[in-house]
Amino acid sequence: MAGGGFATSAGGNDFEAKITPIVIISCIMAATGGLMFGYDVGVSGGVTAMPPFLKKFFPEVYRKTELKIGLDSNYCKYDNQGLQLFTSSLYLAGLTATFFASYTTRVLGRRITMLIAGFFFIGGVIFNVAAQNLAMLIVGRILLGCGVGFANQAVPVFLSEIAPSRIRGALNILFQLNVTIGILFANLVNYGTNKIKGGWGWRLSLGLAGIPALLLTIGAILVVDTPNSLIERGRTEEGKAVLKKIRGIDNVEPEFLELVEASRIAKEVKHPFRNLLKRKNRPQLVISVALQIFQQFTGINAIMFYAPVLFNTLGFKNDASLYSAVITGAVNVLSTIVSIYSVDKVGRRMLLLEAGVQMFLSQVVIAIILGIKVTDHSDNLSKGYAILVVIMICIYVSAFAWSIGPLGWLIPSETFPLETRSAGQSVTVCVNLLFTFVIAQAFLSMLCHFKFGIFLFFSGWVLMMSIFVFFLVPETKNVPIEEMTERVWKQHWFWKRFIEDDHDNEKIENADNPERKNNNGYCWK
Repeated sequence: MAGGGFATSAGGNDFEAKITPIVIISCIMAATGGLMFGYDVGVSGGVTAMPPFLKKFFPEVYRKTELKIGLDSNYCKYDNQGLQLFTSSLYLAGLTATFFASYTTRVLGRRITMLIAGFFFIGGVIFNVAAQNLAMLIVGRILLGCGVGFANQAVPVFLSEIAPSRIRGALNILFQLNVTIGILFANLVNYGTNKIKGGWGWRLSLGLAGIPALLLTIGAILVVDTPNSLIERGRTEEGKAVLKKIRGIDNVEPEFLELVEASRIAKEVKHPFRNLLKRKNRPQLVISVALQIFQQFTGINAIMFYAPVLFNTLGFKNDASLYSAVITGAVNVLSTIVSIYSVDKVGRRMLLLEAGVQMFLSQVVIAIILGIKVTDHSDNLSKGYAILVVIMICIYVSAFAWSIGPLGWLIPSETFPLETRSAGQSVTVCVNLLFTFVIAQAFLSMLCHFKFGIFLFFSGWVLMMSIFVFFLVPETKNVPIEEMTERVWKQHWFWKRFIEDDHDNEKIENADNPERKNNNGYCWK
């Protein structure tokens, strides 16, 4: 593992770097991929609560929600596999696309992969706006999903590699901040377009996704690729020039030499996905996969996908449900900003542990209120209880937005070494989209069967997440990416056994092979 083969491997000092305008601009542009992702998450829940949209594409749901025909339980208003497929098809497509995105990220670079994502997004928007039947709608969502697969693969890696280590967490969370802004923007748009006469407002909602799609495409054309990517692809001098440019200094030799060494090791890995399964990569892989599962099964996307639908089910009328979704979207944005300011000061672990307590308690309170006040055939929450439910959901959303939301992407992107970084990010995105798909496809049916118990189900997962973080997730703030082995994994009470055992095996294997030693006398595999 590339644990720092040059310059700082022993001392573990941060590399010299200024926070240059080109870094800030590049990161803001790259993070518009998050804006697109967030808009897609938020817009689907809003349009699926609009009667004209339901009447055109899902007449069976329209009859239940508007005409009250064939409705057995208020919790089952929206229980329809086709409606769930409209939301979830995006994530299934993203799941498939991320494997191709892993290849393009490694071979063509982070910038080109973001550009491909932009083109997919634009194609998906065109299909959705022009949709005349469910098939066109699903094709549009699949194209958007391909864009999500490519963007979620490339953008977090791009942000982690281009940022100086001392602000890497804050800049990386720009991606998640843009996701939350996209969700809020979608909720505001849905609130406005729902009032348009003539029943075509849903087309405008879906069409405005073209704005972040264009921003990402233009951004990908304008930004520079990362030094890591350029060096990895053999463009060493260009990589060094870009490194000087983004760091704002001429003396980049220590960091440059470490990137070159990491790249050399990465090139020796012929099968990065197979390499991921090696014992020495177990800590990063287990933590990355677990964080993605927890991110989805703590319930956030159930709320964000279906916020208007959920509030409708709980007894809020149509305008009130969209209005409540806007409030939770705004809380989401503000809380992500809190994370940007605190992640590199307080650290990753503290944010995750505090948020675990907050999410658990808020979901239990919601379950108790709904269990007492909402029955199968009565969905009228009094004003006081309705406000309390919204407040509790906001408390839950705020905790998620400064913890597992952004950190679920940040921690994997900064812990994998260069030789497995692209493959590791691919697995991270793949697992995330798989479980996002599961939740999106199952939530409305789960709501129908679990009723208020759905919130107890999610709170149980929050509890498991908190236990996992307490024992197994180490602190990674302010640690240079290529220093993770020495300063994080070898110091951890549990994970060090995987690194040390593997290190011992490498020394035995390479003891008689002097060619495999670098200038410092360290045996590299």
